[in-house]
Amino acid sequence: MKTGLSAEKGRCIETLARGVCVVEGHVLLCRGRKAGNVYLPGGHVDFGERAVRALAREIREEMGLTARVGRFLGCVEHAFVQHGEPHAEINLVFAMTVRGLAPDRPPVSREGWIEFLWQPLDRLTRSGLEPSVLRGRLPEWCRNGAPSHFASTRGAVWVSG
Repeated sequence: MKTGLSAEKGRCIETLARGVCVVEGHVLLCRGRKAGNVYLPGGHVDFGERAVRALAREIREEMGLTARVGRFLGCVEHAFVQHGEPHAEINLVFAMTVRGLAPDRPPVSREGWIEFLWQPLDRLTRSGLEPSVLRGRLPEWCRNGAPSHFASTRGAVWVSG
C-alpha cells in the first residue's frame, strides 16, 4: 500500500514553519554553527500543532523572544541529501515580526548549535539560503505582498472508513 509518507527506513516528510523577519531592508537568517547551512528561523511543526504556533514557539525557544506571526507567504518543497541520507521537507513560510530586533545587532541564540545573522534582502543570492529557491522568491514575496493561500482544518476531524 502506498501512502503520502514513506515509512521505508524511517523516512518521512518533515513539516517546518519558517519566519521572514525584515527590518530596514535586511532579513533575519539562521545558520548552523557546525554544518554552516543557512535557513529561515523556525522549525518543526509538532503533530496536531498549528504552523503559526509552531513558529512562535520555535522563536521563543531559539531566541527567548516573542514573535508576532503574520500572513502566509508561501510553501516550498525541499529535497536534499544530508550525511549521505535523503531528506524531504515542506516549508510553510510566514511573515513575522519580533520586537526589538535590529540589523546592527544579531539576536543571541539560546541554542548553542545555531546563530543568527542579518542579510540585505537585495543580496539573498549570496547568502547560501536553503531552500535555494527562496533566494529569488523572498524579495518578490516581501515586495509584492504575495497573495495568501492558506487553510487550516484545525478543530475538524477527518475519519476514514
